[in-house]
Amino acid sequence: MTQEQVTRRTFVQSSALAAAGAAVGVGGAGRVAAGAEAPADVKKTRSYNENMEYRRLGRTNLWLSGVCIGGHWKKIPYGYGSPEFKKNRREVLAACMDHGINYIDACWDHEVIAYGEAIKGRREGMFFGYSFGAHESRFPKWGGSLATMKEAFEMGLKAGGLDYVDLWRITMHEQTSRRNTEAEIEIAMEVLAWAKKSGKARFTGVSSHDRPWIAEAVVKYPQLEVIVTPYTAASMKAATGSMFESFEKNDVGMIGIKPFASGSVFKSRGAPDSATKDEDDERARMVLRYVLSCPQLTAAIPGLITIDQVKNAAKAVLQRREFDVEETAKYEEIKKDMWANLPRDYQWLRDWEYV
Repeated sequence: MTQEQVTRRTFVQSSALAAAGAAVGVGGAGRVAAGAEAPADVKKTRSYNENMEYRRLGRTNLWLSGVCIGGHWKKIPYGYGSPEFKKNRREVLAACMDHGINYIDACWDHEVIAYGEAIKGRREGMFFGYSFGAHESRFPKWGGSLATMKEAFEMGLKAGGLDYVDLWRITMHEQTSRRNTEAEIEIAMEVLAWAKKSGKARFTGVSSHDRPWIAEAVVKYPQLEVIVTPYTAASMKAATGSMFESFEKNDVGMIGIKPFASGSVFKSRGAPDSATKDEDDERARMVLRYVLSCPQLTAAIPGLITIDQVKNAAKAVLQRREFDVEETAKYEEIKKDMWANLPRDYQWLRDWEYV
């Protein structure tokens, strides 16, 4: 594609990406770029690696790698709990730490159990984000009282072999204001305060997809130090009414899920070692470069299922954020494929273009 063929829309998008990328690349407030001289407190973060970018997780003052690892493991060719599965998870987590990736987000019961076991012996190399989701606020049996929420939290720690977690981020219903009652929300906030006071959760937050509720909740509840919420290959800050404004005013950290939109950005739909692996690796790097251009985002947490995918994610951090003309055209194609390939149960991600 020649420069003359670039549409004005594509040029404007490329210019915006370049500006965002330039701001991040030199290391802004709360960010230390890969290869930059890091302050002493950043060097003390878990699994620090000079070739990884680190970002401050809001007022927790934790320094997370720009790319972290999500708890899901779609496309792993091994049965859950099998020796091959366990070996894969141990090796992938070890590779993450070796490359400076220092946060794992385990958001459901089987993930807490799997990663609690996989991280044994290297617990202090990784910040552990925790949600025992099947025993939390989505289910009235557990989320309906403070006593049952405390019981479930303790149950999850025991199941994962964990003495504490760095972040308890309760998995609320995606549409929190519509599907969680006010009583359930208040109980969730109360149990988060209890967990932090007890020392069993260093920091607290929630996962929610309800942007208007999130924007108001981070003002109302000091327990919400971190929000886990979508930020995709096509997301961008809304011109007005963005929830990012509440994050900035209240110094809330944001962890972004679904950067690859359930594999929709890939030719192979996310299958490892496919015939399109080289192209898919390039697409993964471009998506990570794009989402890391968002200054409000602390970390993106793609599911990483092979050591090669870990290495590829770490490589993306070292690349410039801005897209040139040719890359901008490629990225338009990635977004087009993402929208075309979204599974039926992920169509809701269309509502996350403007955040």
